Amino acid sequence: MTDTMHDANQRYLVAALAVVRADLERHAARAQNTPEPEKPDGPQLALQEAAEAMPAPPALEILSKAFGLTPFERNLLLLCAGVELDSTFAARCADAQGDSRRPFPTFGLALAALPGAHWSAITPVAPLRHWRFVEVGTGDALTSSPLRIDERVLHYLAGIDYMDEHLQGLAEPLDASVELPPSQRAAAHRIARLLSRTEGITGAVVQLCGEVDVGKHDVAAAASAAAGLRLHSIRAADIPVSAAEREALARLWEREAILSGSALLLDCEDLDGGANSGLRPALCFLERLRSALIVASREPLRYCKRPLVHLDVNKPSAAEQRSLWRDALGELAHGLNGQIENLTTQFNLSTQEIRAVSAEVLEGMSGDREGTPGAMLWQVCRAQSRPQLDDLAQRIEPAAGWDDLVLPEPQRLTLRDITAHIRQRARVYEAWGFAARESRGLGISALFVGSSGTGKTMAGEVLANELQLDLYRIDLSQVVSKYIGETEKNLRRVFDAAEGGGAILLFDEADALFGKRSEVRDSHDRYANIEVSYLLQRMESYRGLAILTTNMKNALDAAFMRRIRFVVQFPFPDTEQRAEIWRRIFPLDTPIEGLDVRRLAQLNVAGGNIRNIALNAAFLAADANESVQHAHLLRAARSEYAKQEKPLTEAEIGGWE
Repeated sequence: MTDTMHDANQRYLVAALAVVRADLERHAARAQNTPEPEKPDGPQLALQEAAEAMPAPPALEILSKAFGLTPFERNLLLLCAGVELDSTFAARCADAQGDSRRPFPTFGLALAALPGAHWSAITPVAPLRHWRFVEVGTGDALTSSPLRIDERVLHYLAGIDYMDEHLQGLAEPLDASVELPPSQRAAAHRIARLLSRTEGITGAVVQLCGEVDVGKHDVAAAASAAAGLRLHSIRAADIPVSAAEREALARLWEREAILSGSALLLDCEDLDGGANSGLRPALCFLERLRSALIVASREPLRYCKRPLVHLDVNKPSAAEQRSLWRDALGELAHGLNGQIENLTTQFNLSTQEIRAVSAEVLEGMSGDREGTPGAMLWQVCRAQSRPQLDDLAQRIEPAAGWDDLVLPEPQRLTLRDITAHIRQRARVYEAWGFAARESRGLGISALFVGSSGTGKTMAGEVLANELQLDLYRIDLSQVVSKYIGETEKNLRRVFDAAEGGGAILLFDEADALFGKRSEVRDSHDRYANIEVSYLLQRMESYRGLAILTTNMKNALDAAFMRRIRFVVQFPFPDTEQRAEIWRRIFPLDTPIEGLDVRRLAQLNVAGGNIRNIALNAAFLAADANESVQHAHLLRAARSEYAKQEKPLTEAEIGGWE
């Protein structure tokens, strides 16, 4: 409220209070048989003059119209406000009631002193008490109990605007501070048109769906600002479970929405939509609420009895992201030589994430951080995309390179092909038009088949190292659930969290999760098949690389195999391959003495076991203050074989001692 408007509102309020004070004085005069004022119309004329001088409607009249107050209810509210704002009102109340011990307003006083009185004004369903404008204190009877105006309403009448203290900390303000890309701006304009139709306490209900952190809050804030509304957000998890507390919150927010001209964003992104989930109190809340409301969630809400206008909000398109990168990086973008295209191909970031990454890189370039701008951008984008996935899967720091991987040449070529698909997908899908022709099957998936220790996880590390991407191992014990539908939800969380950075997902021992779809014998079989189908769909749409490892290829569904792009067989290493692994197993700084890789290759074990034996032997040698020798390796081999409950034959260790 401007200073001019504030002063005019104050003058109008003083004039309105003078009218009520005059009514009290006339009632007191009649009760005491004393002469009434000589100019009874004076206060009314002063009020009329104050109204004509107003540049806009005063707060009192806005409130009275918005909440449907009758003239009597309006004056009763002023009677309660007068005691707080005018020191003479308390004495007038006591005089009008003929009792110096009652210097406060009561409903009985209002019935007797104010014109147009009606008993229904004080009922719990009438506006004054329904919206908690006034509180009835304790007393002998309803008509003689003290009345007190709510502090938020009192300050509103005085032209002071602030959030109700009962909502502070629960309802967070959201500002339209971000310039939206065109696709999200169009959604904001549509929402603004819906919100602009709000009248009284009946408002539009818009549901914004999409992944977490795609910009739904920014779209809602921009739409509310365009509609002339403030926007506040309440988390669905904070909605009270108790029906009485929930009703009180809804009524309090509806009052605040009208007083401050606000819309509400109900944030349901942290909750799922199950009928028995924590979302149920939030559903009851939005079904009850009748003010302008926007709901943000990952997927359309189920079990909601109220019609919702559904809109999908996605992250900026690839072209929009490229434009955002150029704007955020400024002059730095001109020297990146196509690296922005690589960023938008690999990372799917929101407007705020792009600006945060750009700000960090620009600050780093002006400081002492080493590296080229392109390399810094890539690494900061990786870090930006990690937090959500770090809570759901184990991140593996890739240490292996191509020289560490001992595989037959056909398998190595297939792994090279996988890297080519990742690097060139933007050119093939977008520039060459494959994405426009076929929208399904664009995800890149690979199946690594081989027994334990044959190098499947190491191959994932090699790919992550080559592509400079994060590698995450998915813990199936945390994904697979015996409860119907829970496995699907867990998979969705993993894929949604990984989408932003296109990380490499490694589902180890995947046959436990992706086995053959069974014939439907009961509801559990049906839901298990739904989970497999959901996984296939997410793998086909996932923008990164999904690797499945198994030692039982025959356990996988044939339909599943058809939708895997690459299959890499990891054979058990023969003697020559084992010898090559032994040649590479010890770091250059490890002291070795008299090792014969041909003899070591006689051990009929896979690469993973070779690594364990070599590492254990190194500790034994270090503890003896010696170089690694055959004796240490023999002791380590016996321990490794014992762990597997496997006999160590003479053919494997002949000639070692």
